[in-house]
Amino acid sequence: MNQTTPKQITRALDRVLHKVKQPARYTGGELNSIVKDWADPRIRARVALAFPDIYELGGSNLGTALLYHLINQREDMLAERVYCPWPDFEEIMRRDGIPLYGLETRHSVLDFDLYAFSLPYEQLYTNVLTMLDLAGIPLRAEERTADHPVVIAGGSGCYNPEPMAAFFDAMVIGEGEEVIFEVIAAVEQWRDDGRRTTDDGAERRLSLWRRLARIPGVYVPGLYEPVYAADGTLLETRPLVTDAPAEVMKRVVTVLPEPVTRFIVPNIDVVHNRAAIEIMRGCTRGCRFCQAGMIFRPVRERPVEEVLRAVDEMIEHCGFEEVSFLSLSSSDYSYVEELVRRTMERHGEKKLSIGLPSLRIESFSVDLMDLLEKGRRRSGFTFAPEAATDRLRDVINKPIASDDLLKTAEEVYRRGWTTIKMYFMIGHPTQTLEDVQAIADLSKAVLAVGQRVLGRKANVRIGVSTLVPKPHTPFQWVPMEDERVIKEQIDLLQRSLRGPGIHFTWNDPNETLVEAFLTRGDRKLADVIQRAWQLGAKLDAWGDQFRFDAWQQAFVDCEQDMNWYARRARPLDETLPWEHISAGLKKEFLMQEYVHTYQGGVVDDCREHCFSCGILGFFKEQRRDAPDDGWACPPLGRGKERQPVDVTPIPLYFNDDMSPDRTGQFAERVPQRRQGTVAKRVELETGD
Repeated sequence: MNQTTPKQITRALDRVLHKVKQPARYTGGELNSIVKDWADPRIRARVALAFPDIYELGGSNLGTALLYHLINQREDMLAERVYCPWPDFEEIMRRDGIPLYGLETRHSVLDFDLYAFSLPYEQLYTNVLTMLDLAGIPLRAEERTADHPVVIAGGSGCYNPEPMAAFFDAMVIGEGEEVIFEVIAAVEQWRDDGRRTTDDGAERRLSLWRRLARIPGVYVPGLYEPVYAADGTLLETRPLVTDAPAEVMKRVVTVLPEPVTRFIVPNIDVVHNRAAIEIMRGCTRGCRFCQAGMIFRPVRERPVEEVLRAVDEMIEHCGFEEVSFLSLSSSDYSYVEELVRRTMERHGEKKLSIGLPSLRIESFSVDLMDLLEKGRRRSGFTFAPEAATDRLRDVINKPIASDDLLKTAEEVYRRGWTTIKMYFMIGHPTQTLEDVQAIADLSKAVLAVGQRVLGRKANVRIGVSTLVPKPHTPFQWVPMEDERVIKEQIDLLQRSLRGPGIHFTWNDPNETLVEAFLTRGDRKLADVIQRAWQLGAKLDAWGDQFRFDAWQQAFVDCEQDMNWYARRARPLDETLPWEHISAGLKKEFLMQEYVHTYQGGVVDDCREHCFSCGILGFFKEQRRDAPDDGWACPPLGRGKERQPVDVTPIPLYFNDDMSPDRTGQFAERVPQRRQGTVAKRVELETGD
């Protein structure tokens, strides 16, 4: 189908790249990039790995880097990178007819067999349409033919696949390191079958979809149909063929694949210009707002020796001066102090800087701080309390005593760090203005500690975001806070967080609203997304490019209501748009945690007590060949007794729509509301 050759694309680029900002975004040729010969007869599958944002962000995405590494290790496959262009280059591409292309060989995307998108967050959705359009591929999956690449997606943004369902042939639910090869094999077999038949059009595409739907963890939207009630709520998402399972279970790898050690070294500055190793996947803390902490269960840890070997190889092949040990909670990695100590013993004289970007105050030790001090550039230290009062931290299940935070802050400042960064949220269930004022009070208290130790050198940076209730979390039934309340809370913080040494930033409420209706939406939002894109919505994660007016007009044109999706409390008995997608957690577990939210009930780290979320039993049942050690959340399964949880029913007060009273004050303050209990309460058994 494609009539544009790599040579033609190269000649076109030679004429125009000097006219755009950062032309190195579009040239390729970086150290450690992998260029394979398309004429090699061994190569049977060609994959375009797409990150739907600009090079500076996508280039450091670890998931894309891992798939690039794994696919290119195979002699019979190749993978190339594709990123979204900045508007200046997009305009030139459209003007001159330059198609979107792979950076390694400049083949047009239309030449590839598979166009695989990473979707880590919702603000990238409109960029997907830009990248489909620039590639010359019809936006809607149903409009494509057998000559087009198969378009798939994976990542956290796929755990509610419905808003983007119309645009993908298939979406991978869960972890992609194994399933990507099953998808490639299915596409290859489908193309081989097509060479022996004259069928084309809808029947050929349907045969592909049915083949993909038989792969565990692969959701094929075209094989499902949403059924709605008269009030617009979802009744069910119904499979249309027997190959499509009623519930699509996420994929999980039992053992983390070997880390990437030959990272592509960019020719320009990127957002994260460093090497990165995932030391642990999953989290046992159970923060109720955190989608990643729920969907990446169970916990798997990488052995120290494997990490150390990877650091050695990264330094040899990449020359980075910083290595970041990644996980959702890096200081909860069982061997974190040993890992940091041994890394510094090997590479401390090279002034290697170690990053632990996700630190929890309650698991962060002075010994670990001393180890980090030896190699880290002492500029800023980051913590995320998320709430500033003990009561509200109990609500979100992130219990961190303020006294402990202040003690840790003092230790940080005493060791020479001049800046402490703290992240908080507003819009939590039951949050009051007193809770918001506490953010300012706690921030000033931290600054006072720093000034006592360092004088005027001490700084505090406070970042505040608004809660977006995410699918597959206990907060999935919670509405996003009203616009008036959010503005009132931000105004309070703006007035309170002023003066020398304090730096306050916050999220644009309109950007947060877009994220909220996209993450909580159903299949009807596909029309809204496409219309917003037509009206100019693109690069929504970039403040200077964000077009809220395009989203507003798109909702008007499509006769939908953004607040209905974002700010409507969901009754516990309502079918949610993502309910046919399984993250491996029991719905009863999420419901119980939803109840605990309004009780202010704290649930322990599940390394100490098992609260029967269902993840271990779920996968042991599905994959009986999996070794027990591969599924045990450390240290469970190694002699530690699982403790029961108290599930005594506690009465709540509900609005008329059976959503809990969000004020937290219940009957005394709101007498017109009625007392009730959860519509379906299930006693949770202990263990999985």
